[in-house]
Amino acid sequence: MKTILNITYGVLIGLLGAGIIWLAVSPPRGEEVILLPTATPGMLTVYVSGAVATPGVYSLPDGSRVEAAVTAAGGLLPGAEANNINLAMLVTDGEQINVPGIVDTSHVNAGRVNINTATVDELDALPGIGPTTAQNIVDYRLQHGPFQVIQEIQNVPGIGPATFTGIQDYISVGP
Repeated sequence: MKTILNITYGVLIGLLGAGIIWLAVSPPRGEEVILLPTATPGMLTVYVSGAVATPGVYSLPDGSRVEAAVTAAGGLLPGAEANNINLAMLVTDGEQINVPGIVDTSHVNAGRVNINTATVDELDALPGIGPTTAQNIVDYRLQHGPFQVIQEIQNVPGIGPATFTGIQDYISVGP
């Protein structure tokens, strides 16, 4: 009986050893699993213009809000109309954030922007005036000379009676 038991143990140990050797030398099955590094949050690039201390292009972490972009641009200037923008909105890559209001107080006379001397950025900060219309004002001024009265700004392409009504309290033609 001992011999049958010893033979059985020998056969089992032999089969176990053969199985281990077979597993060790057989090629792997299936596809190799490649682990990738975790994604790092990207950066967004936004252009902040209008009534902020330092208009320009800024890089912000993905998931940033308009408030962070305004802060990166040095914060709001006096006269900025922050209630016309959503500071809680998420920014998207390539977005322009325009804060309406008066841009540079050194060019403001009694709270008004002189449309005969203002830059594109200063004009862009006027309510209802975007960068294209601001450039149109500067181009018109260069082609036709200085405005004599503020109502003449309505001759600029893109400025009609409704836009004029929105900016008339913010503009002047003299010192």
